[in-house]
Amino acid sequence: MTPIKNAPRQMMRQLHEIMASADEAEIRLNKVVHLVATNMVAEVCSAYFIRGGDTLELFATEGLKAEAVHQTRLRVGEGLVGLVAATGSSLNLSNAQDHPKFVYRPETGEEIYKSMLAVPILRIGKVVGVLVVQNQVSRHYSEEEEEALQTIAMVLAELVVSGDLVKAQDKKDGVEDRATVTRYQGTVFAEGFAEGVVVMHEPKLEITQHLSEDYDLQLKKLEEGFNSLLEQLDEIMSAEDILHHGEHREILDVYKLFAMDKGWRRKIEDAIESGLTAEAAVEKIQVENRSKMMKTEDPYLRDRLSDLDDLANRLIRHLMGKAGTAADKALPKNAVVIANNMGPAELLDYDRDRLKAVILKEGAQTSHVAIVARALGIPMIGQINENILDLEDGAQIIVHGLDGEIYIDPPPEILESYRGTIAARAKLLARYDGMREKPVVTKDGVDIELVVNGGLSMDIDGMHRTGAAGVGLFRTEFQFMISKTLPRIRPQAEFYKSIIDAAEGKPVTFRTLDIGGDKEVSFLKRDNEENPALGWRAIRIALDRPALLRYQLRALITAAAGTTLRVMFPMITTVAEFKLAKSILEKELSRHRKNNRPIPEDVKVGTMLEVPSLVWQLDDLLPLVDFISIGSNDLMQFFYASDRENPKLSNRYDPLSPPSLKMLKHIIDKCNAFNKPLTLCGEIGGKTVSALALIAIGFRRLSLAPAAIGPVKMMIRSLNLSQAEEFIEELLSRSDPNIRAELRAFAKDQKVKI
Repeated sequence: MTPIKNAPRQMMRQLHEIMASADEAEIRLNKVVHLVATNMVAEVCSAYFIRGGDTLELFATEGLKAEAVHQTRLRVGEGLVGLVAATGSSLNLSNAQDHPKFVYRPETGEEIYKSMLAVPILRIGKVVGVLVVQNQVSRHYSEEEEEALQTIAMVLAELVVSGDLVKAQDKKDGVEDRATVTRYQGTVFAEGFAEGVVVMHEPKLEITQHLSEDYDLQLKKLEEGFNSLLEQLDEIMSAEDILHHGEHREILDVYKLFAMDKGWRRKIEDAIESGLTAEAAVEKIQVENRSKMMKTEDPYLRDRLSDLDDLANRLIRHLMGKAGTAADKALPKNAVVIANNMGPAELLDYDRDRLKAVILKEGAQTSHVAIVARALGIPMIGQINENILDLEDGAQIIVHGLDGEIYIDPPPEILESYRGTIAARAKLLARYDGMREKPVVTKDGVDIELVVNGGLSMDIDGMHRTGAAGVGLFRTEFQFMISKTLPRIRPQAEFYKSIIDAAEGKPVTFRTLDIGGDKEVSFLKRDNEENPALGWRAIRIALDRPALLRYQLRALITAAAGTTLRVMFPMITTVAEFKLAKSILEKELSRHRKNNRPIPEDVKVGTMLEVPSLVWQLDDLLPLVDFISIGSNDLMQFFYASDRENPKLSNRYDPLSPPSLKMLKHIIDKCNAFNKPLTLCGEIGGKTVSALALIAIGFRRLSLAPAAIGPVKMMIRSLNLSQAEEFIEELLSRSDPNIRAELRAFAKDQKVKI
């Protein structure tokens, strides 16, 4: 067998001519297996392709019995060919019949052949077939021969890309082209419904052109691709926007080392000189690297495999002009974006008039991208176990954002049922709207105040639409996250004033800049951190870079002139931190007075309570503050030492457990003793069952996403609070991991609407 990289270019030209011809797909396939057998001194060359999802069928052969074509079939995983299809790895055997997975098919006449080399035919990383060569003599094929066959297999993938090969055989066999319904189940991050078309957040890598005779053009293209890739890596690393791209600096450092590796680049150039396009050459070398690294027992090298895969994919994206995301292009009117994960700034990049839903393979309910989705009213489902990233752009999709179901290409009966559910949902929403002007009071006469969480102008519309009493938490960081430079004081002040004016006299509580963790800004240089959630973030950045805090407070003071300014500081861990932050505010107020600038009529200063250490300093803290707001998302993740961004830990704890509720009740009792207003701002308050528990232990003010106001208000108006207080007191003495089932049973018995 002659290795491709040393073969005459005449053979590659012949291969190119075959694939570019107007012949039917199966005729081209027959010509290719004949060419391979002839030029590679193989007595047999056979091509198998997958049909029906799990069956390998012999589509062409040179050397085996002709009657075996379209008659010989193997399940994926069955026999040696099935083993290659199942593992995606090559198989090189000097005596195939000695292998325990060998399966004899008498119609093929292959019993006389001992040695066998089989490689997967890959399309977008998925096995779509297997290419096999065989010889009668017992021999081990060389590494160069294996690489040669992998190159041929890459070219054959074009027949699958066109869709003609398998479809033509289906037509001959009388197989109907029926659309199958694919269903996925995930976790609801943001409620709602959507019917639309799939848009992949990052474009799929589908190489449709593998061969080229213009070697100089392809080498130039490779040079430009490497330069573009290195520029992108430098930009990411200099901006410190690591989590925004779902990567860690360590990985980026490794990427850059690999990208600058001369050996890797030289192999790609050799592959181009053999007759491949630049992108096909990168894919070929990566297939070879993957095959070698999968066989190593070195755990470090195996761990680096995913890094190399991702780097090769990045380079191919640059070569194919697909380095951006779908947000950079025109979306269809009803786009449902699918991604492995994304940050909040990436979500904000999308045209919100056309974006109807988001599906994440990973993610977490309490992640900031989920919070933004809820604020925008965009349905979001995450934590999909199946490989939803294999879907194609343009597929019809239904997103059921109440039970976490996703349907691809649904039949009429599912569409009808889905639309019926939408109609029922619309009636329920109409009932919520009908309660807009009604008081938020329990059946036994206890007033509860409901306010909204926000961070965007449209959240004020949500406040008015739902009849909420104000904004309990306005996140100010989104304005910073979408800016490439530090926003100047005047634009900040104008934005804050627009929020105050839009609230029409209802109170708005601004939280100062809470960046760090999963909320990166491009203008702030940061060091790599092993645990960003516990690292340099929020008030820690503000106190270390006081100009950030001073400018923001100056803008807030300017915006709130003549009104009441309500401001609170995030991530306070000690009383000393609060005192220092408050002193900066007082200095800015003094500066305004000294310069005869308008100032607020009144200033209310509070703190977020997100860190457990602060719970045990309340006696010293409460005399200094005007109010306390509990950020339950962070407080619970720190309380349970469980990263809320890690999907593997998302079910490790339940905030509705006795330990959590007892800690919250301790805070309530302390605030009541000092007569300080207390608000719960976390996502826990947005669910009716957990809101029931929070009110029962003593909360009288909840700050929720606008979409949660209606359901929680309906629950409160159907609740006899004295009964709930008596019931919850008994539950808190238990050691159960959660008490949701008991709360639901109570609600059902007492006819509480949850």
